[in-house]
Amino acid sequence: MEKKPFRIAVVGCGNIAGAYAKTLEPYSHIQLLGATDVDLTRAEAYVSTYGGQVYASLDELLADEDVDLVVNLTIHHAHVEVIRKCLLAGKHVYSEKPLALDGRDAWELVKLAEQQGKRLSCAPMTILGEAQQTAWKLIREGALGTVRLAYAEVNWGRIESWHPAPGPFYEVGALFDVGVYPLTILTSIFGPARQVTAFGKVLYPDRVTKENVPFHISTPDFAVAAIEFTSGAVARLTTNFYVGHHSPQKGIEFHGDKGSCFLNDWQNFSGKVEFTEFGGSYQPVPYVKESFQGTEWARGVVELAEAIEEDRPARITGAQAAHVVDILCAIQTSFGEGHPVAIASEFAPPAPMDWAR
Repeated sequence: MEKKPFRIAVVGCGNIAGAYAKTLEPYSHIQLLGATDVDLTRAEAYVSTYGGQVYASLDELLADEDVDLVVNLTIHHAHVEVIRKCLLAGKHVYSEKPLALDGRDAWELVKLAEQQGKRLSCAPMTILGEAQQTAWKLIREGALGTVRLAYAEVNWGRIESWHPAPGPFYEVGALFDVGVYPLTILTSIFGPARQVTAFGKVLYPDRVTKENVPFHISTPDFAVAAIEFTSGAVARLTTNFYVGHHSPQKGIEFHGDKGSCFLNDWQNFSGKVEFTEFGGSYQPVPYVKESFQGTEWARGVVELAEAIEEDRPARITGAQAAHVVDILCAIQTSFGEGHPVAIASEFAPPAPMDWAR
């Protein structure tokens, strides 16, 4: 008998939804059944381009027994409510980041998924990229020796310069919106974090949208944190919504006793990977396999779908996403109260991709 496709539906048809649909197209074993949005005109435009049906509401989507997994692409503040409803309706969930804005909410979702016998995964999934897997393999195989220090830079520019609705991004801040990217890579490689010490500040409080509408921000648009991991490694994470992509400060540097590795782009799968022995000069490292050019946004959805069908552990899990939320909240507490903050949560680190072992 022909194997039936794995069927998904999307909730939230905003800026990133098209990138998910486009990068899903090569995977014929995954079928997009449809989408919904609080603005149904966006859902209508989405399905007219990518196929499927318009669901009049999230409740209608969840009532469709053919939907195996919901891809939650709503705004940050809606994640917890949407994920909870999906899990209670008996659906697997893949969500955009962050999993939640509070650690307690994040871990309650992880617990609920376990109680419901459903899978919960959360972006970012960039550790699955060819460049990221290549850098990780160098580290695993000991080319750097014991890795004791990492520098992660997130200079993400000014959201209002390109996004039509910058408000929600500034409400959560650069830390929660894009700090999750390098943090997910760092925790995949180093394991759980144990303590953070941080500083945060609003650098540029009064801004103007593309439509020349003034707006004011109060959540810090700059944060820097020192993160200590159970492995003994320390990472410095810098995030901001001020410095543009033109900055030479970018990517992640890993420094060990024997050498260093530079991943110049923590988001794109085709970022450069370079290595040098201690005291030498960086040289390019070939990818473990030919890379996807850019970011294959749907790779996390595909990985989760295959993990469900193969009945194996997923590489992108709600537990790791919840631990990352704990780190984010600890950083926020540290710069808010002016002292180091401990982290107690645990997660099972992911396995590398089969092609990168």
